[in-house]
Amino acid sequence: MAKKKTTTKSKPKKVKTPRKPINLKLSRQQQIILGSFLFFLGIALFFSFVSYLFTWKVDQSVLTDITNRETPTANWLSKFGAGVSNFFIYKGFGVSAFIIAILLAISGVYYFFDYAKARLRQFWFWGILVMLWLSIFFGFFHQKNDLLGGRVGYEINDYLQDYLGLIGTSFIMVFLAIAYAVIRLKLTPDKVGVFFKSTKDQLSDEFTKTVTDASTTTSDTEMPVTDNASEISEIDTETATVNDQTSTKSTFEMNVENLQPTIGKKKKPNVVDPPMEVSAPDPELEITPKVGDELAIEIKPATEEKEVKKNLSDKLVKDFGEFDPRLELGNYKFPPIDLLKDYTGGQGITINQEELEENKNKIVETLNNYKIGIANIKATVGPTVTLYEIVPDAGVRISKIKNLEDDIALSLSALGIRIIAPIPGKGTIGIEVPNKNPRIVSMRSAVASRKFQEAEMELPLTLGKTISNETFVVDLAKMPHLLMAGATGQGKSVGLNAILASLLYKKHPAEVKFVLVDPKKVELTLFNKIERHYLAKLPDTEEAIITDNSKVINTLNSLCIEMDARYDMLKDAMCRNIKEYNAKFKARKLNPNNGHKFLPYIVLVVDEFADLIMTSGKEVETPIARLAQLARAIGIHLIIATQRPSVNVITGIIKANFPARIAFRVTSKIDSRTILDTSGADQLIGRGDMLYTQGNDVVRIQCAFVDTPEVERIVEYIGGQKAYPDAHLLPEYIGEESGTSLDIDASDRDKLFREAAEVLIIAQQGSASLLQRKLKLGYNRAGRLIDQLEAAGIVGPFEGSKARQVLISDMAALDQLLNNEKNE
Repeated sequence: MAKKKTTTKSKPKKVKTPRKPINLKLSRQQQIILGSFLFFLGIALFFSFVSYLFTWKVDQSVLTDITNRETPTANWLSKFGAGVSNFFIYKGFGVSAFIIAILLAISGVYYFFDYAKARLRQFWFWGILVMLWLSIFFGFFHQKNDLLGGRVGYEINDYLQDYLGLIGTSFIMVFLAIAYAVIRLKLTPDKVGVFFKSTKDQLSDEFTKTVTDASTTTSDTEMPVTDNASEISEIDTETATVNDQTSTKSTFEMNVENLQPTIGKKKKPNVVDPPMEVSAPDPELEITPKVGDELAIEIKPATEEKEVKKNLSDKLVKDFGEFDPRLELGNYKFPPIDLLKDYTGGQGITINQEELEENKNKIVETLNNYKIGIANIKATVGPTVTLYEIVPDAGVRISKIKNLEDDIALSLSALGIRIIAPIPGKGTIGIEVPNKNPRIVSMRSAVASRKFQEAEMELPLTLGKTISNETFVVDLAKMPHLLMAGATGQGKSVGLNAILASLLYKKHPAEVKFVLVDPKKVELTLFNKIERHYLAKLPDTEEAIITDNSKVINTLNSLCIEMDARYDMLKDAMCRNIKEYNAKFKARKLNPNNGHKFLPYIVLVVDEFADLIMTSGKEVETPIARLAQLARAIGIHLIIATQRPSVNVITGIIKANFPARIAFRVTSKIDSRTILDTSGADQLIGRGDMLYTQGNDVVRIQCAFVDTPEVERIVEYIGGQKAYPDAHLLPEYIGEESGTSLDIDASDRDKLFREAAEVLIIAQQGSASLLQRKLKLGYNRAGRLIDQLEAAGIVGPFEGSKARQVLISDMAALDQLLNNEKNE
């Protein structure tokens, strides 16, 4: 008989849930409690040690019975103070134990106020070393039962002297003291020598001054002369008698080798000679003796040229201070934060534990269905998106998880699932899942954050908050240009307003100027109110905000002229960038008479770049490419936004010079790759959800929301203050195509001039291509005819890709115009 095969059912393996790692990081409440405890413990030890120095003899006898409550103690902190002080001072380190109390108090302050702990570790390290050194030092000179060194100092000294002797121990102590002075106090023999030299020079100057003052006082005082009166020259009988035995000692004594006697000077009655400062003896002194008169000395003081010890610019800075570009608007006040609305009510992110647990289970279940095990999972809750970081089991391919993006989105029933495989800088895979109840990130919270307020940047921008709820702040000067793209209604205009509001909250009107291009005509019109504060425009233009596409070309070319002029200034000043140039100008090292001036940053903002490309094409792309390539060093920065991120709008030249890019939600992966060079922007959820990259990692940010009423309040607050007389004027640009100065002489006109004018008047359209077709001309001759017609006032100026306007309505008006020219 054949044996029946027994089938055994395999039991399902239990999935072991990994243990949560122990988190040793203290919360803010725990830090405050620990800081308070350490501070008061340090203060208690300090008072105990101070009291022990006076009461240790009284309390020494009761330390053996210190546990008895009835035992009296003289220490200020009773039995605790007596016991702890005896342990640290008598049995420990002596009086250097005070350092422990000080270190505990400092540690309490650091934890209570949440200061950086790096310096605290340095304090403990060097404090303990100094405490040991002082204990050994005091123990070197005192006996075993002395309080200065303690038992630790005595025992270490005893040990060292047994092996090294007294001299060797002294060498060790001196060496450690020198090492501490050099490493910790940064003392070197050079610094010590300079200090003593300066002290010696100062004392020498004071001594010289004292001696000079004393000699001056002596010269003004009459000193009696008794023994040497007969050796001095005869006294004039007309002014004094022979019996007068008093005279004044000369203020000048010749200390020359060949001239030994001291030369006297007679006293003039009723005349007080002012003190005379005499320089060093001149070797060419003329000594002319006179018969019957005193010996007269003619002194020719030598004049020395004065040396300029300081630079002229240093003197100007000392006299007038550094140049302050804000001085013209010295009373300008930055807009307060209260002008912005708080959409959160002051509340932080609310963590929905049920939602997190539900999403976690669905992610784990979906991956298990495809035989993908997870070793660990962690969630980071953001304002609109939660990041789940998973660590897969060993041997799982990352591409396998990446391909399950749609399956995970299906299981979670959520829009905008984005998988980051792997997360840069971490050994994890990120799954970004939108929250069911997204939270608005207000511009107020971003501006009021410490990270933005304390940002030491040239042009700080706060874009919003990251997934970890941290305020994201970047420097436009380091980008150096920004490219923004996204579908209609996804938050580009709000993002531009947030960028402009960031600069308005941080930069003075003298430090930054805006060139605003708004083809939509309604997005940036609010900023008209700050025209004389922050905006820049061309001369002889009414509005600073450019809404006409034909004027954009002149503005961009004007910025190119400004760029070239600034580079010439930097060349003359021998500076590499605008920061160095402005620092030199503030230090008054550049002369304004030579054309130098303080250079503000200029930020060009284009709200819809695709419309400019469609209407003007290369005429707009070329100056923008020039500015993007060269304008970084001289402080001109570009912010370009478009809702059409296609390759014919964002060309290769534009992308190559815009490493910093922002992508709001787009409709396809192709658009995402066009703007970011990677996918992901098509998986965003909209309403300010964006991806930012600066050539390396891609960061997901929730853009800060600033509404139109908030922008109105900001610009009204700024516009109501004292302003400059006019907006910042850019250099005037005259287009190369305008032929107003060509062929003014009627004798140089083309033979077909009248015929060409008739063709254009009949067609009421001025273009060279029309003349080419109608008159069968080449392009060069047709272009010259157009220039001549413009000079004669028949057609209007060049207007980009549009046809020129015909200024003459009919043939009669043409005949009248030509006849008037002949009569003139």
